[in-house]
Amino acid sequence: MIFGRRLLVCALLLITVFVSPPVHAQVAGATLAGTVTDNSGAAVANANISIKNTATGVIREVTTDSAGFYSAPNLLPGIYEVTAVASGFSTYREKDLTLTVGGSQALNISLRLGQVSEHVDVSDVPMDVQLASSTISAEVTATTMRELPLNGRDWTQLATLQPGVISVRVEQGPSNRGNSGYGTLLTISGHQPFENNYRVDGLSINDYSNGSPGSTLGVNLGVDAIQEFSVLTSNYSAEYGRASGGVINAITKSGTNEFHGDAYWFLRSRRLDARNYFDTTLPPFH
Repeated sequence: MIFGRRLLVCALLLITVFVSPPVHAQVAGATLAGTVTDNSGAAVANANISIKNTATGVIREVTTDSAGFYSAPNLLPGIYEVTAVASGFSTYREKDLTLTVGGSQALNISLRLGQVSEHVDVSDVPMDVQLASSTISAEVTATTMRELPLNGRDWTQLATLQPGVISVRVEQGPSNRGNSGYGTLLTISGHQPFENNYRVDGLSINDYSNGSPGSTLGVNLGVDAIQEFSVLTSNYSAEYGRASGGVINAITKSGTNEFHGDAYWFLRSRRLDARNYFDTTLPPFH
């Protein structure tokens, strides 16, 4: 009897492993989707879509279905070159297509009759309108993170650049901060700071109080490791979860085919300070 039960358990485990559908992690990158049609507007099935990251050279290939639809999820943010190839049609190429973290970009492709060796290059930049998603969000790009100064190098402070995001000032007493966490408290679209969700590469990094992550100094270090992040203020899809307020969705930097690095230095001097209304002289700064 015991041997039979063990055999049944093993059989169920094998069925679970080989029959269960694949489970994917939460999407941390961007999604590119759209339809491929001909000049008459008819769907082009089995068209090969090649999506190349120009910084890394990594290529993602997908194929359109019977309705001419294609979708490529979880792409790293960056600049892409999209190529579409189908039998009996000229090759379509779209250059300098920008994808952002967590964004859903729609790219509808119209193929022309001709030889595959013929190329139709499109250089027009698509409209910056999220046709594939109703999420209300904004991006803090790599350029913004690299160029703007940060006191404490806390990358979450840059979220306040977006509409509807405000930093909450709290008492700096040790007991209060110990209960509420040490990170930068943000209210997004009027929600409490503890109703937000902070994600890096698809993983939630909220602290023990469900607030923003931060050290005892009150900052969240790691700005050199973050490539960019988006602030989802409302109407985001269920894939994010764990939040009734906003979502801070970040992605870390990845390697490219070009040599790159970071260098920075701080200059703090009282010569750069201004006296307040009550100062008769410029106070010393150490």
